[in-house]
Amino acid sequence: MTTINDIAKLAGVSRTTVSRFLNNSGYVGQEAGERIAQVINETGYMPSQSAQTLRTKKTGVIGIILPKISTETSSRVVSGINKVMKREGMQILLTDTELDPDKEIEYLRLLKSRQADGIILLATNIGERLQQEIEAFPIPVVALGQNIPGVPSLTYADYDASSDIMQLLIGKGHRKIGFIGVSETDPAVGKLRQSAYTDAMRRHNLEVKESWMAEGDFSIDSGYEAMKWIITGNRSDPPDAVFCVTDRMATGAMEYLKEQGFSIPGDVAVAGIGDAVMSRYITPSLTTVNYYNEEAGEAVGEMLLETMAGIKYSKKMMHKYRLIKRDSVW
Repeated sequence: MTTINDIAKLAGVSRTTVSRFLNNSGYVGQEAGERIAQVINETGYMPSQSAQTLRTKKTGVIGIILPKISTETSSRVVSGINKVMKREGMQILLTDTELDPDKEIEYLRLLKSRQADGIILLATNIGERLQQEIEAFPIPVVALGQNIPGVPSLTYADYDASSDIMQLLIGKGHRKIGFIGVSETDPAVGKLRQSAYTDAMRRHNLEVKESWMAEGDFSIDSGYEAMKWIITGNRSDPPDAVFCVTDRMATGAMEYLKEQGFSIPGDVAVAGIGDAVMSRYITPSLTTVNYYNEEAGEAVGEMLLETMAGIKYSKKMMHKYRLIKRDSVW
């Protein structure tokens, strides 16, 4: 195994010079630096992580707490974060709460024990326990997707994007609009998107009918079952459009409607949020909202690096979005 002494001998410099080069902690002449870099490249030398940690008090590891690792949203966000961290020579460590809010606290503590330099939290709730845990936390934490008081946060424009969906549906002449949401324990997807729905309906003097509203759990199956519940309870007066707060649930809802002989969008228009890949290829293609998740991942990665450097964020940041009109809404 190649050691730092080997690198020094092959490059014709002192061990101290190699150490300064590796840690970027002092002057190293250009010629000496080039020789060291060449030897490292030729030998494939990798500095000891544990030794670096002892010297710098940093592990070079960033923890990411995801609500569900298998989703496209998580994949895109992680890709963006990794792009930023890779540029800085840092590694990422992923955890998956599987939508269990208790695991958010559990993984915060786990990442602390693993000596992560910082943590990016894609929270599904902002309960008091979570806030208290973060307030007392010795490691920088930033959040994506939820506005957590006292925590640097990058949020999506959930209310505005949902309002745009509703305005599109109402502008196309739909008056009996159903809604498939998720639990209001999720402030962004559960509360804000539903508030946009109900506000738009009332603003246009349209009935908010409880039997046209159902709750899922983000999955395709739950969208199918929610749509089934709505149609079964309203055979004589079904909605003429449905706003689903995620594309996956919209996909399930569309499958049930097609099975029951409903034409989309002729009988029932359907819209979602997320711009999942499948939303372009299902029939009909799904009207949705693109949240630019990979760019959001890059932005929150930069936010964490700046927070670790001591920069304070006095207000939440909101990421951009784009309404995408496809064939499921006419």
